[in-house]
Amino acid sequence: MSRFRSREEFIEVFDKLWELIDRHPEVGPRLREARAPHHFAFTDLDLDLDVTYSEEPGRNLRWVWNGEGRDWEPMITLAMTSDVANRYFQGRENVLTAVTFGRIRLSGPMATILRLAPVLRPIEPLYREMLAREGRDHLLV
Repeated sequence: MSRFRSREEFIEVFDKLWELIDRHPEVGPRLREARAPHHFAFTDLDLDLDVTYSEEPGRNLRWVWNGEGRDWEPMITLAMTSDVANRYFQGRENVLTAVTFGRIRLSGPMATILRLAPVLRPIEPLYREMLAREGRDHLLV
């Protein structure tokens, strides 16, 4: 099973993941245009990540950890463990299945959630490549 070695490793990896998402020529702009701020609660690490669109030139998204400097309200909230999040962003965890079995708890407009879930698919292989390139084989699923 994939396990982050520490809270710090999770933050480091997910900052890099969100940089990938932000800079992706299709995914970043689509998430910016959706204008659907997300709140992620990683229950096993007592850690929160808030992501929203950016108005800054050259950026699509911005994010903060544990609400520090957050000046927006989330539209969508997803609560899950770090392992589920890692599987989800690698394309190994389906949102609807995870919700059905209680691995992800979510709130927000279901139509928006379902519309945005497939947007991240191009990131999945890039995230796995990043983990492999950085020698984080313990996180690959």
